[in-house]
Amino acid sequence: MGLSENNNLLNIFILQHIETIKRKKYFLSGSPLSPYTPIIATLGFIMSQNQRQTLLVHRNRRPDDIHLGKYNGLGGKMRPDEDVIGCIRREIREEAGIECKKIILRGIINWTDFGPDGSNWLGFIFRIDRFSGSPFKQNDEGTLSWHSINSLNKLPMWEGDQFFLPMVFDSNPRIFHGYMPYRNGSPLSWHYERI
Repeated sequence: MGLSENNNLLNIFILQHIETIKRKKYFLSGSPLSPYTPIIATLGFIMSQNQRQTLLVHRNRRPDDIHLGKYNGLGGKMRPDEDVIGCIRREIREEAGIECKKIILRGIINWTDFGPDGSNWLGFIFRIDRFSGSPFKQNDEGTLSWHSINSLNKLPMWEGDQFFLPMVFDSNPRIFHGYMPYRNGSPLSWHYERI
């Protein structure tokens, strides 16, 4: 075999290897050429006047709810005609019947492969330190009730919540920026930094 034949075979091998890597990369993380388009959502934790409890919804109303049986903060998907602050205000108004007066961004989390359909979510996590009005007792998703911040780990919640919830309620003013890939309803890992 001559040198040019070896180079041709090597080039063919390299091209085949590159195509294999591209296919694997596409399978694991989506096409590198396609834009990342997660569902953008907000999640708010409403604080009691003494700042020791938070209002949670027990998702127990809809049998088809992916959160069924779990406790969660309040929030939801952002609409095309609003920003994240407008979204959290609207969601809290719709789900709890109160008006947010002091909203603090605590973190942003990128959840990949979340839920049964494998959707990617980008969540803006807020703490609502002051509000006006009286919260609903229930909404379309479940019952609302106050829970001690120190006892949240005893409630059925998403497994990954244990990693970021302490940062929602601590006194550190820096915002956390996290990445939490999920598979089959459980987190695979948790990476974050605070700035």
